Amino acid sequence: MERLNTEEIENRLQKLQGWELVDGALEASFQFENFKEAFSVMTRIAFECEAQNHHPDWHNVYNSLTIRLNTHDVNGITNNDFALAEIIEKLIV
Repeated sequence: MERLNTEEIENRLQKLQGWELVDGALEASFQFENFKEAFSVMTRIAFECEAQNHHPDWHNVYNSLTIRLNTHDVNGITNNDFALAEIIEKLIV
């Protein structure tokens, strides 16, 4: 796994909706109709995270979900983070 530089990250962020670079991680926040919908999406994301063995830092309050992605092993952002962000986008839409 190779850590991406700032230019690579910013170029790839242009292809994602709602994600931004915040304190060394990819971050996005999502709003849902209610807690049940938010939790349902979190469950679908959790299965994908397990399949990839790559887990987000996330925070859920009622109908909101904030997700942060970075790779702790390299102390930065890698292709794995972008791959998971792309999957999360597909699961949320």
